[in-house]
Amino acid sequence: MKRRSLFLNFAAAGGFLFLYAPIIALIIYSFNKSKLVTVWGGWSLKWYGELFQNEQIINAALLSLKIAFISASLAVVLGTMAGFVLSRYGPFRGKMILSGWITAPLVMPEVITGLSLLLLFVAMEGLFGWPSGRGTSTIIIAHTTFCMAYVAVIVQARLASMDETLEEAAMDLGAKPSSLFFLVTLPLIAPAIISGWLLSFTLSLDDLVIASFVSGPGNSTLPMVIFSKVRLGVTPE
Repeated sequence: MKRRSLFLNFAAAGGFLFLYAPIIALIIYSFNKSKLVTVWGGWSLKWYGELFQNEQIINAALLSLKIAFISASLAVVLGTMAGFVLSRYGPFRGKMILSGWITAPLVMPEVITGLSLLLLFVAMEGLFGWPSGRGTSTIIIAHTTFCMAYVAVIVQARLASMDETLEEAAMDLGAKPSSLFFLVTLPLIAPAIISGWLLSFTLSLDDLVIASFVSGPGNSTLPMVIFSKVRLGVTPE
């Protein structure tokens, strides 16, 4: 048992080292004085000064944070509703189709999702005149679409494992449906909602492929700006 426990500890330590060593190295090299990333030239804050003077990167970062916050908030509302319907409502016509639509973004390649949304926006603009071009609003819609799938799965799993007798006791005591949801159900699934929001915020902030399809001129997110700069050469900045 001791050997097995020691092996598991070493395996866990090796796994964490494999995951976080590149990030630690990136942080250390951000203080590199040299312009070449592969050459250590001493400690310096020079590149942090260059970074905070780069308006393109700062504006892209602020735009990414704005999009991530709005997308995560919308995804939590829609995903919670979808998870509640799939978990609490009995069999109804179209339930399997609804479940497939909600979980499809989890398994589809991002290229397919981005291209599909781009074609949808182009068709909608031709038919209804909205959205007028691609920009922040189309990115928010796209990110909300695939983020709500993660929220729905998390909330559905939490509702499936929740003790329904608590809700039944509240109804026996005269709680109305609205009071039951906000005073009993919502606090019980709050950890799942918070987890879904944080996951959605991270996914939106990190997304590159889908945003590349549905964004327009002057609406580049931080991953898009970084990717365009990396292709020209990696700098400490």
